[in-house]
Amino acid sequence: MQLTPSIRSALTAGAAVAVLLTGTGGAVAAPTAPPAPATATAHSPYGRLGPLAGLSAERLATGDLVAAAKWGTGSPIDDPAREQEVLDSVAEQARQLGADPAATVRIFRDQIEASKIVQRGLHRRWDADPAQAPTTRPDLEEVRRQINRINGELVRAIARSPHARSAPYCAPLLTVAAAHVRHERHLDGLHTRALARSLRSVCAGT
Repeated sequence: MQLTPSIRSALTAGAAVAVLLTGTGGAVAAPTAPPAPATATAHSPYGRLGPLAGLSAERLATGDLVAAAKWGTGSPIDDPAREQEVLDSVAEQARQLGADPAATVRIFRDQIEASKIVQRGLHRRWDADPAQAPTTRPDLEEVRRQINRINGELVRAIARSPHARSAPYCAPLLTVAAAHVRHERHLDGLHTRALARSLRSVCAGT
């Protein structure tokens, strides 16, 4: 495979920022976001993968709301019935779009586990320091409507990116995209680790 200059630069940048998503799992400071490929159009490989990182981070943000909604209620973080409902729904959406349902479900299993990382981390944080705990409780059904909306966008992004996700350059380009998201959203260590978990199965064969 012949690499374009933009992909070569992204591979280099991806190697440089891989520590953000792998390794010790701690928060690693990055003073600036890595450069995006110069030709990061909607139809470029980076343009196909970038939305997956952005939507995954948006979905993770709802994990904060779910954690707040469940805080102090005794409701378990694990909810197998709801999780299966989500997986069945995204599989059907993938079939309707002509996408691979198995790959879509695999990616969403990671999304669900990443959300639980956020929820457990926040509950531990609030247990340790109740002053940081939320003082209001979001409506969980409203939060789930937000999640369903993001799920639909994410399924469509998965359906648009089969070639980018199966390409040899997928992992480094996805790393660059995730680093951009981390920088733009000012993610802390907990959410950075969760973002890495949410993207684990995006690249085919990883």
